[in-house]
Amino acid sequence: QVQLMESGGGSVQAGGSLRLSCEVSGYRHSMYCLAWFRQAPGKEREGVAAIEEDDTTTYADFVKGRFSISHDHRANILYLDMNNLKPEDTGMYYCAHDKGLWCGASWALLQGYPYWGQGTQVTVSS
Repeated sequence: QVQLMESGGGSVQAGGSLRLSCEVSGYRHSMYCLAWFRQAPGKEREGVAAIEEDDTTTYADFVKGRFSISHDHRANILYLDMNNLKPEDTGMYYCAHDKGLWCGASWALLQGYPYWGQGTQVTVSS
């Protein structure tokens, strides 16, 4: 089965950068959507960015120009490069794998992702 494992989280001051990694195992679909979500304390889980098999990317408005999602196909590692971090970026970051379709307009819906990692914490101080 598909397994996901995040790493790379930590504490950083506002304006700093972090690179999150997600190791993907058991990947079986030729078409897919891989995505990063985050959840701040007391808030709902929200989509951050997504990427398809052809490396087409989609970003939430609040991270455009600051974050970059990429996928190392050979190593099957999903990355999220986070730049100019803000305190509101603080939260638990999760990677997720969809059921084998493209990301589409509804890429940020939780129901579209049956596979999730355990999360990695990102804390941004002001």
